[in-house]
Amino acid sequence: MPLQKLQFRSGVNREATTYANEGGWYESEKVRFRSGFPEKIGGWINLASLSSAGAASTFKGVARDMWNWVTLAFANLNGVGTNQKYYIESGGQYNDITPTLSTGTLGSNPFATTSGSKLITVTSTAHGLSPGTWVTFSGASTFNGVTISGSYEVITVIDGNTYTIVAGSATGTGSGGGASVTYTYQIPAGGATYTTGNGWGAGTWSGVVAGGTNTGWGAASVVGVGQQLRLWTSDNYGQNLFLAPRQSSIYYWVTPSSTSTFNPAVTLKSLVTTILAPSAPNLTDAQTAVPGVTYQVITSDVQRFVIALGATPFDDDAASAFNPMLVRWSDQGNEYDWYPATTNQAGDYTLAGGSQIITGRAARQEVLIWTDSALYTMQYLGPPYVWGFNLLMDNISIISPNAVSSVNNVTYWMGVDKFYSYSGRVETLPCTLRQYVFNDINQDQAYQIVSGTNEGYNEVWWFYPSANSTVNDKYVIYNHLERVWYYGTINRTFWLDSPLRQYPMGVFSIQDSYLATAISTATQTTITLLNGYTYPSSGTVTIDSEDITYAAHDANDGNTLVNCVRGVNGTTAATHVQYSAVTYKTPNQVMFHEYGVDDGSLPTLQAIDAYIQSADFDIGDGHNLGFVWRMLPDVTFDGSTAVAPQITITVRPRQNSGTQYGSGDTPAVISGNNYSLSRTYNVQLFTGQVYTRIRGRQMAFKVESTGLGTTWQLGTPRIDIRPDGRR
Repeated sequence: MPLQKLQFRSGVNREATTYANEGGWYESEKVRFRSGFPEKIGGWINLASLSSAGAASTFKGVARDMWNWVTLAFANLNGVGTNQKYYIESGGQYNDITPTLSTGTLGSNPFATTSGSKLITVTSTAHGLSPGTWVTFSGASTFNGVTISGSYEVITVIDGNTYTIVAGSATGTGSGGGASVTYTYQIPAGGATYTTGNGWGAGTWSGVVAGGTNTGWGAASVVGVGQQLRLWTSDNYGQNLFLAPRQSSIYYWVTPSSTSTFNPAVTLKSLVTTILAPSAPNLTDAQTAVPGVTYQVITSDVQRFVIALGATPFDDDAASAFNPMLVRWSDQGNEYDWYPATTNQAGDYTLAGGSQIITGRAARQEVLIWTDSALYTMQYLGPPYVWGFNLLMDNISIISPNAVSSVNNVTYWMGVDKFYSYSGRVETLPCTLRQYVFNDINQDQAYQIVSGTNEGYNEVWWFYPSANSTVNDKYVIYNHLERVWYYGTINRTFWLDSPLRQYPMGVFSIQDSYLATAISTATQTTITLLNGYTYPSSGTVTIDSEDITYAAHDANDGNTLVNCVRGVNGTTAATHVQYSAVTYKTPNQVMFHEYGVDDGSLPTLQAIDAYIQSADFDIGDGHNLGFVWRMLPDVTFDGSTAVAPQITITVRPRQNSGTQYGSGDTPAVISGNNYSLSRTYNVQLFTGQVYTRIRGRQMAFKVESTGLGTTWQLGTPRIDIRPDGRR
């Protein structure tokens, strides 16, 4: 028989069986489609390693927000919001601008130790903190072998007046520290994942203290009540930055004259004066008019408004008055004036469709607002109505506040069971991976789902937690130019493709943890952490000077790492005391994607494993078995940095649709000068052929690469296949 071309449809389709999808691709991993042909995706590198900051520059907490802008002094800044802090990244250096909750002086001898323990109990009346919050102390005297000075993470909250931190091991039991210990408390940390509260310190929730100042996420939780993770929103107003944790205060960061100074952001309410907000009768009314709590803050840059989605009314700043369907906006051109008056354009509007606002995005000449069951458009009309609201579609859904991306004047988002697009009208987006994706999402962690664009390749990405994961470990991509889908695995907590940066930015981040129980032997193979839910499903951690790999989380306890191998990477297995710090081997970092061809998240490059596999094909309708005796690959390695880049091509035969794949030949296809059975051929000239002995009624075709410095694009390979009986 003549040579048969292996031409497969662009994109991956898992809506049918492997046989029903004949002529298409069925599985993919770190592969995309360009001009209809599959190729390996680009590599990535730690942003800080490309700058003077060095690879050691990192941040605390799980990042759920980024916002990139350029100041009037041409400083290229990137805001990074985590569940513990908020940073401004400049030149690869992460500068902490987390708002301050309170400052003051603690009572006499506020610290208590237990001999041999690293855990320190701090007495602080009405502290208002939560686990994961960062606190700073100064002026303490040394006692029981420890000196409390500098910044510490709150480990547990015992009650409203006491909490714990970790310091050096104490040599005695008792209280100390002196009478002049000063403190600075940052706003309470939020959850890194969705959790269920069970008493003090088990979870966090939003709260408002006297005077209407929102504390972010407080320390108390109610038994059996789910606690949502911390999500930030941020947007620039001119060269300044608005930021807000979900269901918390609006904060404002005014760009300093020198980017060597990064002061903490402050509440917008605290910046209001009668001069800046002349519409209110007095200063108190002007300050109260600023939303004390909001879901999201965005700006309308052209019209110069600041908009709060979900807010407290202007005349009642208490948290109990929070309206999850209320939209409020400031006066035009005055971000401080939120008091509605006939002399300004400040105002509000309550949406009707749904029970809460999920998210909003500024689009061309409109602001799109999603509730939990409808999509609205918000358009500027001018006085006296200022903004008009129209329902675009009801009975729709959106799975998370960050599941939206816009590109080429089209907005795409993930619903709870399908994908949508909006280009003037709302439409369901056809998806060849719909069942595969939505049957494999951990719905409890759905608010972690984040979307972003990769404009250089016409792609919209969604990162999501698979059914057995508590972190984003998978992705699905829609190529809006070729209208095809593909998928794979990767851990990213946020994604931003900014036109102000050369490469798309993806974030790897976890929340560092501590040993919940001591490791008493050098052979122990399970490790229990205080907070291990944000750690990837497998990986390497460092405790003291020992590196330890783990294969999985315990099925019944996400905080326990199992199947551990001790003392890897040349380190020595040892015992470790309770509350020792546990860090993941890959540091928290923003990474430039589509940079190089390898994984550059660590100083030593790691290979990116990539593959794609077709659905089954046969001869005719499968009446005859087929025998493949030779194969002519068609692949290019343009862009590879390895001297001899290679891929492995596998033809996987099977007897019938319901049987297992057999073990077919897996000839290596590499850049070389000769060819023979299962060996090399000259791929640059596309003249090589590989002799095989493969027999089956139907077969699947797989291309895979696992080597450093290798990238590839598949063309149209050919096989010599002939009938070989009917049994």
